[in-house]
Amino acid sequence: MPELAAHIHDFPVNQIREITEAAWGTPGAIVLSIGEPGFELPRHVLEAGMACLDRDETNYTPNAGITALREAFAARFREHNGVEIGAERVYVVDGAQQGLHFAMSLLLSPGDEILIPNPGYPTFAMTSQLLHAKPVRYPLYPEHDFQPRIEDIEALITPQSRVLILNSPSNPLGAVLGGDLTRGLVDLARRHDLWIISDECYEAFTYDVPHVSPARFDSDVPGEARVFTSLTLSKTYGLTGLRIGALVCPPGLERKMNNVMESIVSCVASPSQYAAIAALTGPQDYVSHAHAHYRSNRDAASAVLASKGIPFLSAQGAFYLWADVSHVSGGDVRSWVRTFLADAGVSFAPGTAFGSIGEGWIRIALCGAQAELVEGVGRLPSRG
Repeated sequence: MPELAAHIHDFPVNQIREITEAAWGTPGAIVLSIGEPGFELPRHVLEAGMACLDRDETNYTPNAGITALREAFAARFREHNGVEIGAERVYVVDGAQQGLHFAMSLLLSPGDEILIPNPGYPTFAMTSQLLHAKPVRYPLYPEHDFQPRIEDIEALITPQSRVLILNSPSNPLGAVLGGDLTRGLVDLARRHDLWIISDECYEAFTYDVPHVSPARFDSDVPGEARVFTSLTLSKTYGLTGLRIGALVCPPGLERKMNNVMESIVSCVASPSQYAAIAALTGPQDYVSHAHAHYRSNRDAASAVLASKGIPFLSAQGAFYLWADVSHVSGGDVRSWVRTFLADAGVSFAPGTAFGSIGEGWIRIALCGAQAELVEGVGRLPSRG
């Protein structure tokens, strides 16, 4: 058999999937290791996708997506972020992960460096490595509430640095970047002539603080703008399996975007696009209900952790809690979560799935039923 490409041999394992698949194979397990919304989808969203199939509207769409969907994404972006963009800057993608791959394919050449958060979502590193770029992790320290510090990032910038990844609200941390810090990070990218890819998958879910998109501080002049924004409907509307999102690009890149989109996925499936139009333009009850549920679950799980003396980061966004289990994990949290699943029947994502600073920490997903969440978190050993 011919050899696989050399860079695939050392391709990292996604530790989130590793523990979650083990949990799915464990009878009766409480699965708190994966962020999967659990509500029934709104009927009007399902019917829009089914109506597309009934019409046999199953041919290609434009590379960038159906015009009505691009306009709906642009309208939401303008409303939620105060940034005046037109539909021509919106590219419909096959979920946020494909959007990240799309953006990195445009921006990274072999050997280029991309600055990614530590802890940060695993595919930031995985996708850049697939493109022969080098992920360089900038630290998010517990003593600074896991917020990035401009001086820490600036110290890592080299002549090979090309892209800065930002993620707010953060997966896995639930941390949210404030306006002043976001502006400072955009200024940093401008000083060093870096692109920014802003992962905003959880922009609909912040608690008592606003979501601030880096695009708010970007230039609108072609050739000077530098922010790509990755959006998804997977989390906002629970459409994880329909694989639908958007990549908002700086002005002036439309022709290049079309060419790259054609080579990656051509276009997104028509039923998913029509379901997305219905989600974005129809009643928003699902989003408000999900927001209230995640906030209530955050508060309930936080109370259990506090009662056990387990330190955690108070989540301002997304639907995760980041908890310190170093008192029991023995310096190997990846092994500990597997042992805990076998012994206690509960799965958590190990902090090392997200980077070296995650050692001793776990990510707790807040998506499911509150009673199950409280029971699962309640099985954690107290901190003496």
